Amino acid sequence: MNKQIHAYTSITANYLPKARVLAESVKRVDPGVQFHLILSDNLPIGFNLASEPFDSVIFAEQLVVDDFPRWAFGHSVVELCTAVKGVALEYIFSQYDAQQIFYFDPDMVIFSRLDELQAALSERSIVLTPHLTDPETTDIGILDNEVASLLHGVFNLGFVGVRNCSEGRRFARWWAQRLLKYCHDDLARGLFTDQKWVNLAPCFFENVGILRSPAFNVATWNLTNRTATGSLEKGIEVNGEPLGFYHFSGFDSGDQIVMLQRYGQASPVLYELRDWYIAECERHGQSVLGSLLSKYSCFSDGQLIHRDYRVLYRHRMDLQIAFPNPFLISGKNCFRAWFDAHPAEHPPSGAVQISMGAPIGEIMADMARQLTVRLNGVRGRANFKRLFLILCIKTFRLGAWFLGRGSRV
Repeated sequence: MNKQIHAYTSITANYLPKARVLAESVKRVDPGVQFHLILSDNLPIGFNLASEPFDSVIFAEQLVVDDFPRWAFGHSVVELCTAVKGVALEYIFSQYDAQQIFYFDPDMVIFSRLDELQAALSERSIVLTPHLTDPETTDIGILDNEVASLLHGVFNLGFVGVRNCSEGRRFARWWAQRLLKYCHDDLARGLFTDQKWVNLAPCFFENVGILRSPAFNVATWNLTNRTATGSLEKGIEVNGEPLGFYHFSGFDSGDQIVMLQRYGQASPVLYELRDWYIAECERHGQSVLGSLLSKYSCFSDGQLIHRDYRVLYRHRMDLQIAFPNPFLISGKNCFRAWFDAHPAEHPPSGAVQISMGAPIGEIMADMARQLTVRLNGVRGRANFKRLFLILCIKTFRLGAWFLGRGSRV
C-alpha cells in the first residue's frame, strides 16, 4: 500500500452517502490511496470506521482549536465545510507524511486516470482544473458559464492537488490562512468561499499546473464543449478520452438536472450516469442521512441560525468577547437574546443574497427575515399587504423547517 498518496473531502453528516460513493470510487481506481473524511458535525448513529471506505475521520474541532465556537458560528454550513479545507491539507501533510494530497468535493466520482493526476502532480507544486477550457459560443453559454466563472472563480475548487514540496507547502499555508479568516460567500466583497482566492495562485506560486483535459472535472457547466459517449458498462469517454472524474454539483438543489437538460442532450449516457449515482447514494443511506440537520446549523435549542446572526457576530469583536459560545441558549444571557433585543444593530437589510452553495433552509429563513423587516415597515390601514406578508413569512419559515435540515445545494 502506497501511503504517500492521500485524498480527502469535507462534509457535514448529511453528505456522508455522497462521500462514501466518492471514497469507494477512489479506492476502486487506486486501492493504495489513503482517504480522509473531514467532518464538521457529529458522526451519525451507527457509524463504524472499520466498515467504511475512509482511512480516518478528522473533525473540524481538531483543525481549528482556538475559540472554535466563535469561529464556527461566523460561517454557514457550506462556508464551514469549505473553510477547513486548507487547515486539513496542512494537517494531513504534517500528520501522515503525505507526498501528494488531492482534495475532491463529496459530490464527485472518480472513474479512472488517478495515475495521470499523480504523474502531473509529481512535476508540479499544485494542480488545478478550470471551470471552462474552451470559449462559449452562445449568449446563454456566456451568461451561464463564462460570467459565472468571472463571478465565482476561474478554477473549480472541487478539486485541487498539492505536492509536498516548498511551493506546495507554501500554498497550503497561504490557503489555510485565507480560508480561516475570509472563507465567506460574500460576492459584494469579491469573496466566494475558497474559489476566488485561488485565482491568485498562478500569480503567487511557482510551477502551478492547469489540467485542461476535457475528461477531468466534467460537470454541467462545461458540457457545451464536451460530449460524453459510451456506457457505464463499457466505459464513458469525453471528447474521445476516458472519463477521469465527474462532478455532480447542484444535485440536491435540482440545478444539476436543469443544466443537464440544457447542455447534455448530445450526451445521453450522462442520464444513465445520473441514475446510477442516485442509486449509489441511496445504497449508502441517502434517504436516512440526507435530511440530517447539521450540528452547526442551529442554536443549542434547535432553532435554525439565520444568516444575519452569523454576519453580525463575525464582524463584531465586542460580541465575540461577550458571547464566546454563541450557539448556547441560556435565557437572556446569550447572543440570540441580545440580537433579538437590539434590532437597530442588525445588518442593513437589502436584497436577499441567494448563493449557489447555500442550504435551501437557510435561503428560506433569510427570505422570512427580510419579509419580517418589510412587515415592520408597513403602517396604517394596509391590512391586505400585512396579511400577505404574514402569510409569506409563515410559508418561508415552514419551508425552512422542512427543507433546512442541513441540505447543501
